[in-house]
Amino acid sequence: MKKTLLLIVAMAFLSHFSMAQSGADQDVKAVIMSLFDGMRAKNADQVSNAFIPDAVMQTVISDDKGTRIGSNSVSDFASRIGSTGPEVQLDERILEYQIKVDGDMAAAWTPYEFYVNDKFSHCGVNSFQLVKLPEGWKIVYIIDTRRKEGC
Repeated sequence: MKKTLLLIVAMAFLSHFSMAQSGADQDVKAVIMSLFDGMRAKNADQVSNAFIPDAVMQTVISDDKGTRIGSNSVSDFASRIGSTGPEVQLDERILEYQIKVDGDMAAAWTPYEFYVNDKFSHCGVNSFQLVKLPEGWKIVYIIDTRRKEGC
């Protein structure tokens, strides 16, 4: 009887932990989805709201000059998105979400394909670092890869 009761308590605890983890996963995913929805809508405020103000944005650049890191500010990125003309449609399509959460910190690995006016541009992977602040989950760091082949 004691073993059965202990097993039930352990299963309830693990079930509760699993549910909480999955809720955090969904909250993290919602922030990332909001970022790309804002990009598609060319809504600079929505894009900015996904990040902390001084978040770091970087890209791994690999070309005939070798590999290096390019950096961008969130404000510049959001401004460019917001000023994109109506004739240009940007669409970053996330193929999968791999999310890990530990308390108030999360990491997300998201392979993607990027399209401009429904034409394939490039693919790669985004690596996000997020922190849960009083106002909710925010992106503090993102780095991505970009390539045109091998997607």
